[in-house]
Amino acid sequence: MSDITHASIVPLIGGETIASHRAFGKPPMHFMSYEAFAANDRHIVNYYKDEVPYYVLDNDQAPPANERADVVASVCPCAGLSMMSHGYGDQNENNQWLTKTAKYILGEYKPKVFWGENAPGFAGKIGTNIRNEMKEIGRDNGYTMSVYRTKSLLHGVPQVRERSFYFFWKDTGGKVPVFNYFSREYTPIEELIRNVKSNFQTQPISKKKPSDNPYYKYILEEIHGGISHRDHSAAIDPTSARGVDAFSYIERAGHTYHQVAAWMEANGYEREVDKCNYKHEKLANGGSIMRRGVIIPKDRIGAFVGHYPTMLTHPDEDRFINYREAMSIMGLPEDFELVDASPKVANHICQNVPVQTATDMATEVMAVLNNERLMVDSDYVLQYNGTKRLEYETKIDTLEAYFS
Repeated sequence: MSDITHASIVPLIGGETIASHRAFGKPPMHFMSYEAFAANDRHIVNYYKDEVPYYVLDNDQAPPANERADVVASVCPCAGLSMMSHGYGDQNENNQWLTKTAKYILGEYKPKVFWGENAPGFAGKIGTNIRNEMKEIGRDNGYTMSVYRTKSLLHGVPQVRERSFYFFWKDTGGKVPVFNYFSREYTPIEELIRNVKSNFQTQPISKKKPSDNPYYKYILEEIHGGISHRDHSAAIDPTSARGVDAFSYIERAGHTYHQVAAWMEANGYEREVDKCNYKHEKLANGGSIMRRGVIIPKDRIGAFVGHYPTMLTHPDEDRFINYREAMSIMGLPEDFELVDASPKVANHICQNVPVQTATDMATEVMAVLNNERLMVDSDYVLQYNGTKRLEYETKIDTLEAYFS
């Protein structure tokens, strides 16, 4: 067990908290959050059986001054910098939580390390202003900063889920650590789902059957002449990355939406006819369409967010995934339980960090605190795990030798 203590601010469902527990070998000292996140946070608070104090900062609650952890982790909302969100950008109001937590933790709490996760845009062009603001908050309070952009796929998670992690370092003499790079093997998504053994919270998130979906039924009956979900799933080429959604499958099979519209009309799905014709015309005119259909798990999927919990199927059974399988996709332990398992709560599972990805980050933090990583003469470094590339504000002569 490490001597390093840790805590969380805005933990949400708790991916980073569980990762820190694994890395440092002990539970968190406390949770800190705001009223806005109480619904998400309650699951991780419940996981620790209310034995870990939970302080609501905007209710004038805070940890005692003599109970401060060495490391604080955060999962502030990423919608402000996520291209999947409407109105994303550096002016999005969701970004206030990044600066608000940074000002409190760096200015008042003052741990050795403060780290958090956000959308890939945080490390990109759209995140420049908010990143610079965060950097200044760190400098004003005596912290250097590093950013690590990665994909969960590289950490053994079968999701093509790009994320950015930010880290603030205190008392480093104006230096920043360089993390290791990762490229772990992953278990294919269909095998991960099959391997779930827990027998609680196993009700499907969506009560409908995939084969009752008209577009998926079109695939099974019209394209393949009446095969089962199991047979269709087994026959899909594993090289079809990011899962296989029904709309993309129809298009890859060479069928037009005019053909689909005719089948819909003949089989009693009149409400879908106009939708199909609209899709046909949109594509014919060079436009794009929304593809949010039934998804077959094969090899790996896209980011497990949005419609995925209700549209991702079991690889063998004609049903959508259940709550326990969704939690396993995000790496939550088998004994983790939602306070209430309902479709409204399903998105809480997605709004977090896969535990495996966060564990690699927490382990790197521990390595830095144990003086096991190179420290370079810069107060800001941006690392790209996928391309093993660095950007920094001060010229560093030691990196080439380090990575050779």
